[in-house]
Amino acid sequence: MFLGQNLLAWLVLALGASMAAGNLAAILRPRTQRRDPDDLDRAPLLRSIVYAVIGLLAALWALASLLSL
Repeated sequence: MFLGQNLLAWLVLALGASMAAGNLAAILRPRTQRRDPDDLDRAPLLRSIVYAVIGLLAALWALASLLSL
C-alpha cells in the first residue's frame, strides 16, 4: 500500500490532534486585533470545546489503533 499499511490511522491522528490543538489555542489565546470589522472578538466557546473534544477523541482512537498493531 502507498505510504504504508497504517496511512489512514496516521492521517486521523494528525487531523484529530491538529483539530484539538487549534481549537484549544483559539480558546486560550484569542486574537488581539481584528483583521476585519466583521470578525468575532473571540472564538465561540461551546463550538470550540466540542470540536476540541472531537479532535481529541479521534487522535486517541488513532493512537490506540496504531499501538495495538
